[in-house]
Order: sequence, then C-alpha cells, then structure tokens
Amino acid sequence: MPVSFRFAVPYSARVGMSALVIAASVAESSLSLPSRSARAADDKNPVYTDPAKVDRDYAIQGEYAGSIDVNGQPTPVAARVIALGNGTFDVVAYPGGLPGLGWTGNDRFNGSAARKGEAADAPVKIEGTDWTGSPRTGVIKDGAIVVFHDDGTEWTRLPKKLRTSATLGQKPPEGAVVIFDGPGPVNEADTLVDPHVTDDGLLMQGVTTKETFGDAVWHIEFRLPYQPFDRGQNRGNSGAYVQGCYEVQMLDSFGLEGKDNECGGLYSIAAPLANAALPPLEWQTYDIDFTAPKFADGKKVSNARMTVRHNGILVQDDVEVPVITPAGPQPEERPQGPLHLQEHGCRVRYRNIWVRPKS
Repeated sequence: MPVSFRFAVPYSARVGMSALVIAASVAESSLSLPSRSARAADDKNPVYTDPAKVDRDYAIQGEYAGSIDVNGQPTPVAARVIALGNGTFDVVAYPGGLPGLGWTGNDRFNGSAARKGEAADAPVKIEGTDWTGSPRTGVIKDGAIVVFHDDGTEWTRLPKKLRTSATLGQKPPEGAVVIFDGPGPVNEADTLVDPHVTDDGLLMQGVTTKETFGDAVWHIEFRLPYQPFDRGQNRGNSGAYVQGCYEVQMLDSFGLEGKDNECGGLYSIAAPLANAALPPLEWQTYDIDFTAPKFADGKKVSNARMTVRHNGILVQDDVEVPVITPAGPQPEERPQGPLHLQEHGCRVRYRNIWVRPKS
C-alpha cells in the first residue's frame, strides 16, 4: 500500500577481551539481544540481491532531477521514487536539489504513484499535494517524471539520473590496513573472524575484524538488498559498529526522512544531517573519521567522536558519542575495539574495506 506524503519547493577502560573473543561471543549472545537484531524481513517477501534479476518496479525506482518554473524563475528540483511492491511507489521531491546537494531542508513534495495497466510500457501515475497545498499530478514514463499543470498540460520533465558516491572505489592510502579487498591479494581469513564470501567475491554480513583499532579513518563500501514489500527496520538492515560498540546504521532508507535509526544515523545518538542514501542494490560508501574515547586511571576522561560521510556527503560532523549504542558485540567502552558488520537477517554485501590508524 502506498504511503501518502506532502510535494515541496526546496550515536571503564579495559582492553582485556580480544576481538576474537568479542566475535565469538556474538553468536552466543544473539538470542538475548534487543528485538531489532531478530530476523528482519518477512520470509515470504521477495529479496533481490542481483541488479540483473529484479522485478519490473526496480527500473522505475531511483532519482530524477531537472528544474521547475516557480513564479517565473527556474528552480532546481530533484525527486526520489521508492518501490513498494506490486507497481506502487512513494514519490518525494525536493526543491533546490537532493538532501545534502541543494535542498533547503524545509518544503518538499510527498506523493504516491501506481502503475496503470500491465503493458510493458504502462505509465506510472503520480498524485500528491505541492508546497502550496495544491493537488498535483504527474506520470513516470520513458525514463522521466512528467509533472502536469492543472489543465493537464506538461509543466516540466525530470529525467532519471544515476548518482554514484564520490569515494566509491577509493584506494587505501599509505599506512592503511586492508580488511577486505574481494579478489585482491588480502586473505580475509587473516583479517576477519569466520568470514563468508559469496560466489561473486562479496563479503557477507555478520563479521568482525581480528585486529582492534583506536583513533582511525574507515572506508566501507556496502550494498543493500532490494526488498520492495518490507518496511522500516525490516528493509536491508545492518550496521557498522566501530570499536564493536558505536553503530553507524545501515538500512534501505532511500526516500525516508533521515532519522538516527536510518542510514547515516548514529543509532540512538544522532540523526544524519541529510539523507544521502542511494537506492538498494547501488553501491554506497561510509567514510568514518573516528576518535576513540580516552581514559586515565581507569576512568573515561573524554567521549568518542565521529565524523561520517555517506556517499561523499557529510552526515555527521564531529559528533560526540557519550555511550555505546545497542546490540554491539563489545559491551563497554575501551581505548580500542574491532569493526563489526552486523548480522540482522538481511543480505547486505560489502567490498573495499580498509582502515588508516591515526597513530
């Protein structure tokens, strides 16, 4: 069922437990973790992990951009179309551009859309209310969103656009430790505890680094599954637990509001500055500049801090993280800890993971 929206103009110092012990404890303790770590999606719903093997709605889902005339002035506008299954969609449009790329963060258009007919070229019709409170209609066809005037004539056309992360494929700098490089020379059995790799060379969820790290810069590339019928925390869920206890959430948050439990959020700590999410099955990046908590005489004297860029867009700016976040394998704050990529019952995949210790 489509969700109706509104259309607008523009997360005691002790290092006694090794990463190996932490990772081994994950499976043992999983039954007692909070419910958000339970099986995420309805097993009856389809889960797509291969962009070449998807439903017909996937070609409609994505980002569209162009301009629209507002009071005689051309105004940039971008839109996200989110597949909800069975030919239904949510549509969100942002005057000024996408979040983090021009949108003011105030007005937006929210609408719903549905395919009309079963023909291969059947149009997807959009209905919603614009920032003035006026009803608006449009159609998605031939690779573009066409927005109509009240009299049914074309107002503007927003072609579909492909956006990629500015840091996708970034090479590890001098001094970096490569954790996973797919078919590259690094053996993941040397860097990760009990890793599982797909037939096409991608790392599967639910792994922990053998080595522990303190102050460091992390680069992680991840791909979320396409689950059109699932919703919220049930849709492509995982997380990057820096030091095993501070989670940067991973979730199919394409087109959502941008909360602390959505992609780019520090879970239970801070919402992202912008929802920079790409559609599921597109490769995404996290670049995390992490400062570990500091301790003196067995007591914490300063909190952890994180700066996070999601797909190259700043989403967390030197945010203080005063406590651990839920469901991580390391139960307390320490000067060092492993990276843990959460098992949440969703088929999240990873590649090109490296870390550069700051000292």
